Amino acid sequence: MIKIAPSLLAADFSKLGEQLVRLEQAGADMLHLDVMDGHFVPNLTFGAPLIKALRSHTNLPFDVHLMVNQPEKMIEWFASSGADYITFHAEAVEDISTVVDLIHSFNIKAGVALKPHTAAEVLHNVIDKLDLVLIMTVEPGFGGQKFMEDQLDKIRQIRNMIKNQHTILSVDGGINAQTALSAKSAGADMLVAGTYIFKSPDWSQAVASLR
Repeated sequence: MIKIAPSLLAADFSKLGEQLVRLEQAGADMLHLDVMDGHFVPNLTFGAPLIKALRSHTNLPFDVHLMVNQPEKMIEWFASSGADYITFHAEAVEDISTVVDLIHSFNIKAGVALKPHTAAEVLHNVIDKLDLVLIMTVEPGFGGQKFMEDQLDKIRQIRNMIKNQHTILSVDGGINAQTALSAKSAGADMLVAGTYIFKSPDWSQAVASLR
């Protein structure tokens, strides 16, 4: 069954602890935490102290998505904050494999994210080492954007590249009940959804509709 990872970017930051409990009750499988530095993307969110504070409010795994320059300098911060996965952008590093190894050295699972205009081929030499691949179907930085249909071919391409059964193929951006079907058909294992879930009057129903 496909996994659902609500993105806290769309949450009410004044009620995060309470909302994490609600998301777990609604059937979420993982929580997606977007860390933005205002440089790699034109937005600023939160850092390791907030993630550490949230860790005690839920048992759901945390996928910390680093939309930052030089993520290798921050890996230790987020490894010690309670991250289960740390996902960084291929475009932000010189050597993907070295950063993956660094994440694994902290006994954390490693993911690599690709912007819409980044080719799947950048993962050829490292995909067997990855625990997660995150395909961005919007330009990263802000929630509520429209799903880019031209990314479906990349999802299919990476689906065919993945040989390890444990590697999760995650899709993030513009996910709703309609685009979820397209992403799943293309081979997604996990859907990251923010606005669609948090703006819904019934989070359980929203999660179920994505499945």
